[in-house]
Amino acid sequence: MTQPAVTPPPPYFAAVFTSVRTPGDDAAYRAMAERMEALARRQPGFLGVESARGTDGLGITVSYWTDESAIAAWRVQVEHLEAQRLGIERWYERYTLRVCKVERTYHHAPGQRRTA
Repeated sequence: MTQPAVTPPPPYFAAVFTSVRTPGDDAAYRAMAERMEALARRQPGFLGVESARGTDGLGITVSYWTDESAIAAWRVQVEHLEAQRLGIERWYERYTLRVCKVERTYHHAPGQRRTA
């Protein structure tokens, strides 16, 4: 069962990557996505990740970070730079990246009361 990322109490930051995939090359794309997630998990300041992609090719990946400097360091990590290059050349018709500060969170799970 897929679960939301477990994050600390705010504030922290989120990088929201919204993309539209090009057709094909699914195996290479999946392998790179798995590699990037494993690599991100080892980066200082990484808190968690959530990702979903629809059958129409629209995908959203949200990665959570302690601060903006952690996101900036991830952005220029050598293997991640290569993945970005391949994404532009092969895998994405278009994408948008948004960096946000998380100020509040609300949680709900079966059998639990909503918390802030």
